[in-house]
Amino acid sequence: MKSPNLAASGAAAATERGLLSNGRGKTVGTLFASLLFFGLSVAMLGLAWLLVWSFLRAQGRLSWDLFTNPPSTLDIESAGFRPAILGTLMVMAFVFVVIVPLGVGAAIYLEEYADRNRWYNRFIELNIQNLAGVPAVVFGILGLAFIARGPFGLGFIPLTASLTLALLVLPTVILATREAIRAVPDSIRQGSLALGATKWQTISRQVLPVSIPGITTGVILAVSRAIGEAAPLLLVGATTFVVFDPELFNSGYTVLPVQIYQYATRAQPEFHDLAAAGVVIMLIVLLTMNGFAIWLRNHFDKKRVG
Repeated sequence: MKSPNLAASGAAAATERGLLSNGRGKTVGTLFASLLFFGLSVAMLGLAWLLVWSFLRAQGRLSWDLFTNPPSTLDIESAGFRPAILGTLMVMAFVFVVIVPLGVGAAIYLEEYADRNRWYNRFIELNIQNLAGVPAVVFGILGLAFIARGPFGLGFIPLTASLTLALLVLPTVILATREAIRAVPDSIRQGSLALGATKWQTISRQVLPVSIPGITTGVILAVSRAIGEAAPLLLVGATTFVVFDPELFNSGYTVLPVQIYQYATRAQPEFHDLAAAGVVIMLIVLLTMNGFAIWLRNHFDKKRVG
């Protein structure tokens, strides 16, 4: 008797041969692939145009003063983004600290321990999938009502912003981690259990190391979304003009998207150039963080293969 994997592979091969032998199916497949390529090309061209425009608009303002000086409305030539850069790094650091253990832990429970016949597990899965599509400003209202005020009452501090953004991107981490864990072959689990390992030892020493590249990808996507959010942070205390360095437990902070928005809404063209320079800085910060995460993912991937 053939195993289910062999039967599935045979069915997939037969279906593929049928589609290739059908001229109409081949034409539809080619047309669909062309539409996908066209959509991707439009998106990439739009992104390239935005990047080129930002660099051209900001080339006269790109200097170290942007990293070392605070913002200013009087001396535009020396105005910078230091408080916003420090605030962004501080908020993103604590977003990372929150989403990794909570996201990975929730995914492990749902994939390895949860009984899908239980109504509360199905309820949790439904809410995670729905929360992934909720607008960001709704999470800002949630953070204002429950974290800045309400039960937690932390106030308008960077830690409140980190927790609010963590709630925003946590579904992305959970979904990506679940897919990474689900992609691990059952033979690895069965082999580990057959050698006498406990379920937790199997998960921690076999499943998770294999899943690290996929988990890291989910974290990269989550942080990339969080770093560009401004709407929820405006509701939890991210002010538009801060000239001092922020502190984690003290009110009065800002982040790069909010500072860029503050410069872009001013009437003087010099502030618009400064806003474009802020876009370049945010891209540098984002690419640096993502580059480190991608290096870490590739490191674990090579270590696993080796």
